Amino acid sequence: MISKKIKICLPEGLEARPIALLVQVASQYESSIYVECGEKKVNAKSIMGMMSLALPSGEELTVTTSGEDEKAAIDNIEKYLCGSH
Repeated sequence: MISKKIKICLPEGLEARPIALLVQVASQYESSIYVECGEKKVNAKSIMGMMSLALPSGEELTVTTSGEDEKAAIDNIEKYLCGSH
């Protein structure tokens, strides 16, 4: 299991379109992937769960991955959230 704090660098934050793309990135991996912000913890592969977060640009969240491809999963989610995709 890997946990990492990641700052959202996407100019629009996590709104509908960026969330849909993030869910696509997360869904490529076998690992379980969770995103935490404050008291909320949601499955990164759930579009409805991710929509419930509605995070602005600059917000920091914690991504936790667990499974066979956890390192690749967390690296690519960080790349996406930091705008280098």
